[in-house]
Amino acid sequence: MRTFLSVAAALSLTITALAQTKGGDAKGKAPAAPANAAAPKAASSATPATLSQLMKGIFYPNSNVIFAAQNDDPAKIPPAKDASIAVNPLESAYGKWEAVENSGLALAEATRLLTVAGRKCSNGRPVPLSNPDWAKLVNGMKQAGLATYEAAKTKNQDKIVDAADVMTQACSNCHDKYREVADRCK
Repeated sequence: MRTFLSVAAALSLTITALAQTKGGDAKGKAPAAPANAAAPKAASSATPATLSQLMKGIFYPNSNVIFAAQNDDPAKIPPAKDASIAVNPLESAYGKWEAVENSGLALAEATRLLTVAGRKCSNGRPVPLSNPDWAKLVNGMKQAGLATYEAAKTKNQDKIVDAADVMTQACSNCHDKYREVADRCK
């Protein structure tokens, strides 16, 4: 018991010393911010990625996993030599059909990022959140992602082909209106 109390006392002293060296109190709480502290950054810091960066970083690579599953049976794709660092999601530790499921879910979930106020297009204009068709187009992609997820759960390539068609149409609907025009995000 005595040893336990000594360890507890030493731990308490260590926490107190660490908190004080970091400018906090004995309970580890940081001191209150001064009244003249800088205001939080503008809304753009909450949306550091442009619409184009979201497309290149989330939508494009996850769509490619789904497109690949149309031609190559994910169940037959061997894992990478070190699956924990595989670049190809189909060869990763979460590969095969699970990668296709995850890609469908990633697409569906990432659609929320397309509706965050303050996001900009690559030309600096705001994402057209107030355009009447934007919500419909975003929802189309969400539904395509969910359809792909459901198809991937069946582990049936024919169903993935059908779901990929839904996804392709959702992409095209938006691209035709917003990407394939000179005056993007108008």
